[in-house]
Amino acid sequence: MAMDELPVTAHLEELRRRLIICACAWLVAFLGCYGFAERLYRFVAEPVMAALPEGKSLVFISATEPFFTYLKVAAFGGLLLALPVILWQIWQFVAPGLYGPEKRLALPFVVASCACFATGTLFGYLYVFPMVFRFLIGFGTDTIDPMLSMADYLALSSRLLLAFGLVFELPIVIFFLARLGIVDHHWLAKNRKYALLLAFVVGAVLTPPDVISQLSLAIPFLLLYEVGIVVARLFGAPIVDREE
Repeated sequence: MAMDELPVTAHLEELRRRLIICACAWLVAFLGCYGFAERLYRFVAEPVMAALPEGKSLVFISATEPFFTYLKVAAFGGLLLALPVILWQIWQFVAPGLYGPEKRLALPFVVASCACFATGTLFGYLYVFPMVFRFLIGFGTDTIDPMLSMADYLALSSRLLLAFGLVFELPIVIFFLARLGIVDHHWLAKNRKYALLLAFVVGAVLTPPDVISQLSLAIPFLLLYEVGIVVARLFGAPIVDREE
């Protein structure tokens, strides 16, 4: 019985160790970002500030809102800075269960995942945010004055940035599923219609309820799915015994 339980105990201990390393990396990055939290928030708020009418700015509606908002922006920035360490720890945890060729993909996995996530967040920040906030703030009229709070804007913007970052990880996910023989390019192409449905479901769940935000997430999802099909064709392992 002890021999049977030992592997499970060892895996749990390894998982605990990896999680502690991830938490420490996040904490160190958070502390580093907190000293620049106000500057980081101004940077994140630039798209909405450009969309607000002249003379308008973000507001806070409770005495503690700026303090907790800066804590959250530092935590979000720390997460982004700690992402390479977190991804490396994830890889080190799952690597023992992979085959030899896949184990050598550790560094490319971390680099490609960070690059895809950064590309997604930059795409959202530089191209989607200006369109979305101009559209939403455009509902203001002479009798309806747009007044956005710091906390609400950070909650919305961080959710959007995470959504775009995760969606841009799709080719990486497809690459590993294809390398493990779970999917291939034929299966992906055959199920393209379900990817179309999933793209709009993801867009509806992760973005505000407006068509611009949803399309801005759904269209990259579909394009990256097509990239994933090409990736699966080039790098995928053959799938055997698949039932039609």
